[in-house]
Amino acid sequence: MTKNIKVAVIMGSESDRKVMELCLEQLDKLGLESELVVSSAHRNPEKTSEYIIDAIERGARVFIAGAGMAAALPGFVASVTEWPVIGVPIPSGLPDGMDALLSMVQMPPGIPVATVAIGKAGAKNAAILAAQIIAIGDDNLMNRIRKMRGEWKKV
Repeated sequence: MTKNIKVAVIMGSESDRKVMELCLEQLDKLGLESELVVSSAHRNPEKTSEYIIDAIERGARVFIAGAGMAAALPGFVASVTEWPVIGVPIPSGLPDGMDALLSMVQMPPGIPVATVAIGKAGAKNAAILAAQIIAIGDDNLMNRIRKMRGEWKKV
């Protein structure tokens, strides 16, 4: 585990890796320390809870949780911490990730989960949103975000 992270990325299953690695790539492009772990809210809630607390102690300020099917992981993470949680619906259930999307956006009051698009676009946007949250107190990071957005305008 990385000693000093800003963004903790959690996925509920190894099968989510293909999508969630895009999140790590985007965070790396923005120069944000992050790590990716597999931890299931259903199969091992104690381990997941312990990881969240440990990540906070090591500097995590935003959590990104990718999950498909029942998609409980982002809500679980949000129930353990007051830090921002961004959910990435993984297209593994029916129909094409809509079940995961609906699970994430229908959180009860007091346990918010910011939710992005389903799949690969969502993983990239989750990284950018996490960076924007952290950049509120980091002018250098905000300048990197502005530069990246400026490069997109040239396409």
